Amino acid sequence: MEQTLILLKPDAVQRGILGQIITRFEQKGLKLIGLKMVKLSDTVLREHYAHVAEEPFFEELASFMSSSPVLAICLEGIGAIEVVRNISGTSPDQFGTIRGDFSVSSQRNLIHSSDSPESALAEIRRFFKEDELFDYDKDEWKHVYAESDKK
Repeated sequence: MEQTLILLKPDAVQRGILGQIITRFEQKGLKLIGLKMVKLSDTVLREHYAHVAEEPFFEELASFMSSSPVLAICLEGIGAIEVVRNISGTSPDQFGTIRGDFSVSSQRNLIHSSDSPESALAEIRRFFKEDELFDYDKDEWKHVYAESDKK
């Protein structure tokens, strides 16, 4: 099973739509294995956004991301990274996605999701200690996945 990280950003927290967003992932059949609210420090922001830390917009991004707690979530499932990215969408004009249904701005876009197995591993380690992730049987999976899907 693949694991991925999502961050529900300050706009999702402030707008009170965390439950609606989490519900989409649960309804798809993904397993919630980690969940916590965190305040992002400058150190974490610089590490998480290292790929844009030298860009002119970084200060505004860092200010926004530290303006409120975020909700860090670790999900698990077959192809979880791609499934989460498809549910999240990439722009506010993609109706039927989280960004398309709840956002109007490409900058205030509610959610971050890991984009590869490598980034998922690094991001999960950045936001969760090993004992904050839970391995448990999800009985529902027998109704979500066929045995052949698991191979």
